Amino acid sequence: MKFTLSWLKDHLETNATLDEICERLTAIGLEVEDVDDKAAYKPFVIAKVLSAEKHPSADRLKVLMVDAGDGKPVQVVCGAPNARAGLVGALARPGSYVPGIDVTLSVGNIRGVESHGMMCSEKELDMSDNHEGIIDLPVDAPVGSPFASYAGLDDPVVEINLTPNRPDCTSIYGIARDLAASGLGTLKQHAKPAFKTEGETSVDLKIILDDERLCPGFGLRLVRGVKNGPSPVWMQQRLKAIGLRPINALVDITNYMTFDQGRPMHVFDAAKVKGGLTVRRALQGETVLALDQREYTLTPNNVVIADENGVESIGGVMGGEHSGCDENTTNVLIESALWDPINIAKTGRSLGIITDARYRFERGVDPEYMVPGLERTTELVLQLCGGTAAEAKVVGYKGYQPKVIDFPTSEVKRLTGLDVSSEESREILARLGFGVKGEGSRLSVTVPSWRPDIDGKADLVEEVMRIHGVDQILPEPIDNLGSVNGRILTTLQVRSRTARRALAARGMLEAVTWSFISEEHARLFGGGAASLKLANPIASDMSDMRPSLLPGLLTAAQRNADKGYGDVAIFEVSGTYESDAPEGQRRVAGGVRRGTASINGAGRLWSNATKGGGKPVDVFDAKADALAVLEACGLPMGNVQVEKGAPAWYHPGRSGTIKMGPKVVLGHFGEFHPKTLGALDVSGALCGFEVYLDAMPEPKKKATRTKPPLELSPFQVVKRDFAFVVDSTVEAGAIIKAAASADRKLITGVNVFDIFEGASLGEGRKSVAIEVLIQPVERTLTDEDFEALTAKIVGNVEKSTGGTLRA
Repeated sequence: MKFTLSWLKDHLETNATLDEICERLTAIGLEVEDVDDKAAYKPFVIAKVLSAEKHPSADRLKVLMVDAGDGKPVQVVCGAPNARAGLVGALARPGSYVPGIDVTLSVGNIRGVESHGMMCSEKELDMSDNHEGIIDLPVDAPVGSPFASYAGLDDPVVEINLTPNRPDCTSIYGIARDLAASGLGTLKQHAKPAFKTEGETSVDLKIILDDERLCPGFGLRLVRGVKNGPSPVWMQQRLKAIGLRPINALVDITNYMTFDQGRPMHVFDAAKVKGGLTVRRALQGETVLALDQREYTLTPNNVVIADENGVESIGGVMGGEHSGCDENTTNVLIESALWDPINIAKTGRSLGIITDARYRFERGVDPEYMVPGLERTTELVLQLCGGTAAEAKVVGYKGYQPKVIDFPTSEVKRLTGLDVSSEESREILARLGFGVKGEGSRLSVTVPSWRPDIDGKADLVEEVMRIHGVDQILPEPIDNLGSVNGRILTTLQVRSRTARRALAARGMLEAVTWSFISEEHARLFGGGAASLKLANPIASDMSDMRPSLLPGLLTAAQRNADKGYGDVAIFEVSGTYESDAPEGQRRVAGGVRRGTASINGAGRLWSNATKGGGKPVDVFDAKADALAVLEACGLPMGNVQVEKGAPAWYHPGRSGTIKMGPKVVLGHFGEFHPKTLGALDVSGALCGFEVYLDAMPEPKKKATRTKPPLELSPFQVVKRDFAFVVDSTVEAGAIIKAAASADRKLITGVNVFDIFEGASLGEGRKSVAIEVLIQPVERTLTDEDFEALTAKIVGNVEKSTGGTLRA
């Protein structure tokens, strides 16, 4: 947002310097990004040509003697056709930078004659495109005075970095209002527009929309008999100073109102409008040639202003070329309308149009200024272009319903630490235009129409804080937590970090994949619900929130394989989404291994032959990864159960589910279903897992954080092997669990080392051989002790599984 100092002072009565104004702007949240103090124009002075003689070696050049007011005439070679004795113009001396031609002058030698400067044209001083001759000032122009001051070129330009939540400061008037509220002057109150009207606006006006929020109001006025020509010099200078190109008086007035009052306006040439104007949705495929000379294809998502010829303007974004005003315009329709910010933002984005009008409408303009803005614009048109104004026609506007906020002034202290009295809070809000009622420390605050960003009491605290002074907040040390080992992170944060370290230690690389995936991929992994679709996806294949980490990891592994890196082990610890409710977001640690990327290394290394390396990854690699995460997170692994079966995207016979108790599902692991891999266009040996970090029960609180003493048994571990014949449907895990429960103090481990199925066992039977590790603790065990323990192991297995000890 740019403005000139003199433009600001049209609305602000102040004696503050430019530096003080810039400092205050930043202090109240309107950060000054750049200041052009127009120092580049300081070297140019008003000078008078004393004589103009023909150049001895060039027919089109003249040798001038120029007086710059110091009584020391200088010689200047000039090629301008209007150079003559007695002319008063602008002189640039050697060392001066001429902005219009991007040249720094030096003493020149032109066809054998020295030139000590340049008499400048308007184009050379960036005043206009006129380069037909040098500047010709009135004869009474003060010779020797700074030219910039005389021509109004010394007006500093300030640019502020405006945040999206401050639509009120997209106007210079709004910036002045904020500065006045901060105590840096007084806001000027301009007289209301006063002019006579004759007759009615004869153009019919309709709003035909299925949602009245798309256009809450529309004002229109016909002005007859205007004379459209160049706008006044002062207006042109201000528009050019902020980077706008003057076009003609009618268009310049609308641009001026956009910046002066934050009220985008539009003008139609009434002679080019056929029939009435209708605000409606565009038809599918309807086109319009806009003022930027580009043709845009519209959809029903775009709101337009149309007549019998078709679309004349893209509402709130850009006008159409067909009904634009030019030097032949005599009757003009002035538009002042309100538009839905969300729709304007979507329309501008979809069409790729960025305009000053869109910038303001998508942030929210003052609805109560719709009609006053029309009046002020009409006044400017009558002043600069003449004509006769008709009565305004206003359709659809139902008035502003202000928000009323209950504001305890104690919130200022609670949220900011500032000691601001209730009386000062009341005064600050009142100066900013808020309506304030109530006594003491509890106020009822009415939000003005130009502040759509104010929703609650925290927003009011921010208003009080920035005007009172953010610099008044004193720095305070962080509270002492009481101990070095005081806990800061939550359990979930700790587990997320622990899971990352555990998986990285197992040779996996961390990946960060998109949280958005295609609907097809989401449905493969149990998602695709309508509530999880993005309203405005960044790409067509990123339409849904992911229900699982696996689609992103699998496709990432395939991309690596496509580039020659087939042995990939990657993981991610992030969020997945089961619904749009807060509890529907889960914290998951997931990973994928591809090719031969096992924990023992990848590839065909000879040293991996006896370690499991060089063979394709399988379900057991995924199981080991998942259990490693659980163990690292501190879960009691004795209570963890592994069951067969997993979600449909896993291979039904090569996958499993990890539980704690009958109901708490901790995760899934396994190889992937071929149909899933085919749908993802992924191939190769692949396995993966997902562990739900937020499903793990909270650890029990301990009286002390001190680790228990390490107790090592002096007795040797004893191994005993057992082979049980069971039904083929019995899981090995059930046998392990039954054997381990025979004596949890002595039995420290149970491992399966052989599974056999054959005709000798009978149909539907199998043999499962286990190794039981027995660790004596208090004494060396006797044969009787082992016989008793063996009997207990066999009894437990027979009772739990129906198996018998194999002969």
